[in-house]
Amino acid sequence: MSNQLKDTANQPNIDVKDYLYKVLAYWKLFLVTIVIGLIIAKFMNGYMQKIYSLNTVISVKEENNPLFSTGTNIAFNWGGASDELETVKVTLTSRTHNEIVVKRLQFYVEYLKEGRFRLADVYGYTPFKVALNVKKPQLYGKLISLEITGENTYKISTEFNESGNNKIITYNSNTIENYSTNSSYYSEEFNVKDSIKTNFLNFKIDKIGTFTIGEKYFIRFGNFDGTVKANKGISVNTVTKAASLLVLQKEGTNKNRIVDYLNTTVQVLDSIKQVQKIEYAVKTEAYIDTLFKEETIKLKEIEENLGNYRESNNIFDLSTEGSSFYEETIQLERDRKELQNYNDYLVGLRTYLRSNNSFNKDKLVPATIVLQDPKIVDLINKYVAKSAFREQMRKSVKDIHPEVKKITSELNIIKNNLLENISSLLRLNSNKLRKINVNLASYKSKLKRLPRKEQGLITFQRDYELSEANYNYLKQKKYEAGTAIAANVSDVKIVDTAKDLGEGPLYPKPSFNYMVALMLGIVFPLLYIIVRELLDSKIHTAEEIQNNYAIPVLGVVGRNSTKNNLAVFERPKSSVSESFRALRSNIQFLFKNTDQNKSKTLILTSSVSGEGKTMISINMATVFALSGKKTILVGLDLRKPKIYDDFDLSNDVGIVNYLINQKTLDEVKIATKIPNLDVILSGPIPPNPSELLLNDAADKMFTQLKKDYDYVIIDTPPVGLVSDALELFKYSDAVIYVIRQNYTEKGMMKMIDDKYKNKEVTNISYVLNDFSIKSKYGYGYGYGYGYGYGYGYGKYGYGYHENEVKEGFFSKLMNIFKLKK
Repeated sequence: MSNQLKDTANQPNIDVKDYLYKVLAYWKLFLVTIVIGLIIAKFMNGYMQKIYSLNTVISVKEENNPLFSTGTNIAFNWGGASDELETVKVTLTSRTHNEIVVKRLQFYVEYLKEGRFRLADVYGYTPFKVALNVKKPQLYGKLISLEITGENTYKISTEFNESGNNKIITYNSNTIENYSTNSSYYSEEFNVKDSIKTNFLNFKIDKIGTFTIGEKYFIRFGNFDGTVKANKGISVNTVTKAASLLVLQKEGTNKNRIVDYLNTTVQVLDSIKQVQKIEYAVKTEAYIDTLFKEETIKLKEIEENLGNYRESNNIFDLSTEGSSFYEETIQLERDRKELQNYNDYLVGLRTYLRSNNSFNKDKLVPATIVLQDPKIVDLINKYVAKSAFREQMRKSVKDIHPEVKKITSELNIIKNNLLENISSLLRLNSNKLRKINVNLASYKSKLKRLPRKEQGLITFQRDYELSEANYNYLKQKKYEAGTAIAANVSDVKIVDTAKDLGEGPLYPKPSFNYMVALMLGIVFPLLYIIVRELLDSKIHTAEEIQNNYAIPVLGVVGRNSTKNNLAVFERPKSSVSESFRALRSNIQFLFKNTDQNKSKTLILTSSVSGEGKTMISINMATVFALSGKKTILVGLDLRKPKIYDDFDLSNDVGIVNYLINQKTLDEVKIATKIPNLDVILSGPIPPNPSELLLNDAADKMFTQLKKDYDYVIIDTPPVGLVSDALELFKYSDAVIYVIRQNYTEKGMMKMIDDKYKNKEVTNISYVLNDFSIKSKYGYGYGYGYGYGYGYGYGKYGYGYHENEVKEGFFSKLMNIFKLKK
């Protein structure tokens, strides 16, 4: 449990403040990406096609004239209350309906004007309107320039295809044909009073506004079917909590087009619904009119025959007995006629239902009678409504569509119910007819007892009475049908017309785009920083070393800008030199267990090559030597020697020669140009460097050097690559482990850190080399090691250090995006 707590305590904590400083360090990157994002948003707001959305609200509710009842069967309900809205929805989105709207508005004529980024649709904004001759051909798909040349004049011009083959379209028949011409260009001036009549253009310009001379427009004649397809995507939805209200919504780039299309589609719908609603009444009126004419002729014939019979037989009135018989028989005849009419209509309706699987208004015979059973009237209404709705749907979808299959099933149920009711009513009427015929037979036998002349008069009067009653009935029905047509009430009511009220575009939304640009301008740099942090495995600050490793940090050394590693000697007043003096002071803490009067040995090592270990070795030796201490620098990196090059020396003779007994110690020592500083180079690269360092000669050498010098500085190989340095630790009083900013991997020091924790290595400290305060990771590092050891005082160090070479503006700009190496 204690080990777990210890491990938890040793885990690095996330420093929110440190990460915040890192993010703020990229403020220039944020600024650039935000500015670029806003510029792109501004461009897109201007470049992207603006899409507008307008709507209209209508009410679709069955409206019948209260003067008529459904039982008259003159004003049939074509739609039904339950399916009215669905029928309207299908109608509004159907191809047939939208073809009517497009033809009425002539939307296949495009009105265009040169815009900033594209040709803009200026329908409704032009001072003219094209009046097409739809029976004549028009040049298809080509831009036709219309330039205003005067108060009432304009010039038409267009270019033909180079091949000479062009297309012309005739909208009345919706046909496209080829048109060949030898000319490549057409131009002609017209007056608004003139009609353009050519082989490829046939229209007139109607002036509806003020002409501005020099203003230029374009017109283009498009594809009829394509225009219908582009405009039939109107959205039709039911208003919530108002089942009889529909919202018609349309999107487009031109508000005037949207307004005209929505309002016109409602007008066309209203016209269609009115025609559908009175269609049965119109047919009934025509049917009744035919019967009425026939009955009129028949009534005149009977009236003439009755008059002739009276005159020729000199009998004008019936006897009392004859009148009584006449009244009784005429009522029976009327009842029989009415029942026969019922049965004839029911038989015709049954035949129609059995022989037809779909509704056909042309085959269904209108009823001229009031049906006995209101249930049959209701079923007929439902059957007609659903059948009409199904036929309307089948124009848009196939028979296997679930809605079509559902309605077909409902129609079969209604048909079966109708047939059952018709059969029951026919049986009932047949029984009534038999009774009436029996009564008529008994009265006819009684009539035979009257004189022959009176019997003939009764027959003629009966025929005249029945014909006159039928004539008056048909006359009434003809009047009702005509009145129903004239007094028809529309089912479609406009609640809210489509109108341009200055609405902004649905897309693009400038404020939204600017907000997105701002967010992306922040998110992209953040993602870049996060990804860089996740992929970054380098050491950047002394705090990282302190928080993750047990070995303490001795100090930091700034970036060396000199041409060689003799920074302290060649530029003693530089900030880098000051940082080495700070290290010289701090290293005394590592020597606290060493006799101050005795020689001190300092070993410098690192994880891998390239971390600046040799540079630190040379300059540490230099600061000790310049302080008046007799110092020697020993190059024990036998595999990759470097020291000789900085002192302009040859590496032909060195410590290797001494270790193999070729040279004495004095023979391999070399005095440098730096006072109090001698150097022993590594010499030729040996085949067995590790074995050389383990022999007795190495022990004798270090014993002698400690006697001769105050400080012995040893430059060793990297401990992460070879074990030579670890073998040399036994000669040291202190060890400096060099870490290079933005170069050393975070896990490289684990091995040496574990040895320190296990007390296998003591008196060791880290030095952060090549430190830059301008690093993205250095802003949180200040008043500790960096500032405390004389490096990076900024403006407060002015005059104390030599001025460093400053980066130019271009270099700084490039460094914003440059990954630190």
